[in-house]
Amino acid sequence: MTDVLEVALRLVLILVAFLTLPLLVGQAEHKAMAHMQSRLGPMYAGGFHGWAQLVADGVKFAQKEDLVPAAADRTVFKLAPAVGLIPYLVVLVAIPVAPGGGVAQELDAGIFFVIAVMGVGVLGSLMAGWASANKYSLLGGLRSAAQLMAYELPFLLAAASVAMAAGTLSLSGIVEAWEPWWLLWQLPGGVVFFIAGLAELQRPPFDMPVADSEIIFGAYTEYTGLRFALFLLAEYVGIVVLAALTTVLFLGGWKGPFDTALWGAPGVVWTLLKVFALSFVVIWLRVSYPRLREDQLQRLAWQGLVPVALAQLALTGVVAVAIS
Repeated sequence: MTDVLEVALRLVLILVAFLTLPLLVGQAEHKAMAHMQSRLGPMYAGGFHGWAQLVADGVKFAQKEDLVPAAADRTVFKLAPAVGLIPYLVVLVAIPVAPGGGVAQELDAGIFFVIAVMGVGVLGSLMAGWASANKYSLLGGLRSAAQLMAYELPFLLAAASVAMAAGTLSLSGIVEAWEPWWLLWQLPGGVVFFIAGLAELQRPPFDMPVADSEIIFGAYTEYTGLRFALFLLAEYVGIVVLAALTTVLFLGGWKGPFDTALWGAPGVVWTLLKVFALSFVVIWLRVSYPRLREDQLQRLAWQGLVPVALAQLALTGVVAVAIS
């Protein structure tokens, strides 16, 4: 009975994190973009420093009429937002945030599990594009799929490099095996992993499939109201998941500088600090770099990230043999 209660408590904590952390990232993005780009709205909504901007956005989406195109496949059209969102909730279950059981479900092949589940999210874009009965939405969905397929390979190769270095596929095991000097020889893989993750989330500067200046809003053109808000929520949850995975794989997870006990902060605090720092980097990139064209996107993936990820994998193999 105690084990059941413990699992239930962990799942509740995961659900709370799923509902709160993306909102905090969204609020931080409003504030950061307001300062970096002199946007007035997010600085005034609600009075004190624009605290109610996120609330205003939520009310706006809730008030919009929920429309379904007459020729659409209604079932698939309604399911698409959930298919795009739920995989990130499942991934959170397997990400460790603290030592000694700080994970809802420990998996021996955790790294393969999270990458496989994250790959399901592309089905949400494909379903949305196809079910909308709109040729522009369909083209947007196919462009999203092409981008996600291109960046999935370097994403996986970079993660495999860390697993090889740690000698385990368990996410908790990778954190336990992590050493500070990994920041030097695993840095290229970490950069590849982070950039590929941004591209899979279709975050700027990799947002060409859903950019306003391209084919309207890609696969999500026909979506309104709360269903459209769910796609946006999936993006912010994806930011949290990407930041958490980068933290676990490349930044030591819950390990603090030098000695956690010396600094006095529990492991979960270090994990959250790293997650929010990386989330800020995601926001910073959005306001700092111009959007890439489709040819530039594909060239970066196949001619840039894949060779670097393969070189990192080879280097890891050599170092692993040398120190064994």
